Amino acid sequence: MSAHGIDFGHSVAVTAARPDSAVGRLNRVMGLLNKAIVAICSTALILASLILSYSVAARYFFNAATYWQDEAAVFLLVGSTFLSTAFVQASRGHIGIEALTGYLSKRGNAMRTLVVDAASLLFCCFFAWKSWTLLHEAWVDGQVSGSTWAPPLWIPYSMMALGMTLLTLQIALQIALGIDGWRSK
Repeated sequence: MSAHGIDFGHSVAVTAARPDSAVGRLNRVMGLLNKAIVAICSTALILASLILSYSVAARYFFNAATYWQDEAAVFLLVGSTFLSTAFVQASRGHIGIEALTGYLSKRGNAMRTLVVDAASLLFCCFFAWKSWTLLHEAWVDGQVSGSTWAPPLWIPYSMMALGMTLLTLQIALQIALGIDGWRSK
């Protein structure tokens, strides 16, 4: 990633894999999927800003009631946030505590990364599982939001479940890449 936005010119995976390995091929597929999803998420963010701008203008200039715009924008923001997490993780862009990095050896840092990735994988597996159960309940029970517009709640829950699943797969892939890298040495 660049300092001012998303850099599509470079590979999103930090850890190199043997190109002929199954992990290397999966890494390339995940990288392409992440790039496509980020392009969609970027469009959704622009759409959310346009919807909110329309809402403000419609209320100010035409005194029009706006009952759907805020919720539509929130759905787009929720989808963008969750669906783009795997892309951010692929470049290790999530917040990380690196206080020990300078004090540990190369092997120690590799072990630290593995432990953090394993803990993150467990948390994300749980979060993804809970997201899928929320989606299932919303779908089966026909849950809708409490607003006047009342859109179905399966929409944001599906984006949350898919996003957390992709993040979980990205973390698992990074663990596999680390193990694949150790094997090749």
